[in-house]
Amino acid sequence: MNAVELVRVSKTFKGCRAVDDLTLSVPAGSIYGFIGPNGSGKTTTLRMIMRIYYPDPGSGAIRVFDEEHSAAANHRIGYLPEERGLYKKMKVRDLLQFFLEIHGRREFKGPIRDWLKRLRLSEWADKKVEALSKGMSQRIQFIAAVIHAPDLLILDEPFSGLDPVSTEDLREAILERRRAGATVIFSTHDMAMAEKMCDFIFMIYKGGKVLDGTMESIQGQYGYDTLRVRVEGNGQSLGGLPGVDHVTDFGRLQELRMAPGADSQRVLETLMRKGRVAHFEVARPTLHDIFIRIARPEPAEAQSDTAVSRTR
Repeated sequence: MNAVELVRVSKTFKGCRAVDDLTLSVPAGSIYGFIGPNGSGKTTTLRMIMRIYYPDPGSGAIRVFDEEHSAAANHRIGYLPEERGLYKKMKVRDLLQFFLEIHGRREFKGPIRDWLKRLRLSEWADKKVEALSKGMSQRIQFIAAVIHAPDLLILDEPFSGLDPVSTEDLREAILERRRAGATVIFSTHDMAMAEKMCDFIFMIYKGGKVLDGTMESIQGQYGYDTLRVRVEGNGQSLGGLPGVDHVTDFGRLQELRMAPGADSQRVLETLMRKGRVAHFEVARPTLHDIFIRIARPEPAEAQSDTAVSRTR
């Protein structure tokens, strides 16, 4: 069963196609990651699922929990928007009670107490929102999205701007909601987080779908074409090596993308002539690397219409 289905959906703003003929299925109970460059259509897609935006007339259909509606999203959905916004003059406790009330809940004390404790904000319950730091406000907005125990949780950049401790708190809270049976869709620019958390990953680029599947299936499209190496010495560049198409230099470590048909052992032999090889690993590309390959193609690829092949 799918919690969300989009079938050939498009959205146009003033002649600009933000989302182009998109088909997508989000399995119930999964964590589904949305990735893509800024302006690629992630937030527009999430807002169409929320029915904040409507698809272009006649472009397709959106079903949530197997129902197609034109009304605003119902109480089964929780939403954390990209643009945060809270009533700054309200006290935290009153604000969370307000969000429970608009979702038709009448039990306030337990959920508010438990969530504030869960995200280490209990001492701020009677403070006004304007007194909170940016990170605290973001955690409060997350609580507002989940406090009514929605079946579908849509989070637009939930980890943006958070310190490591707050990030861990939210990550654990998201997993807790999934264990309770909720479906989670979240967009992120944190590729490592998406790679570790998501059951499925969807990438949108220039309004179209370019990746959709498990991390294993996505990496399988590229194979073991990546070498992670560290050559001791003076930090010399490894560009121009035979059998290597591209080098990404991280300073201490370098990632080499092998040319099709290249032999990793031949590359290793060449590296050993340059210095002592302290680390050598043959690996599949990370999600970060795959993202870069699609969103910032090499000059020769950028001139080709086939550099990115959209899957419909």
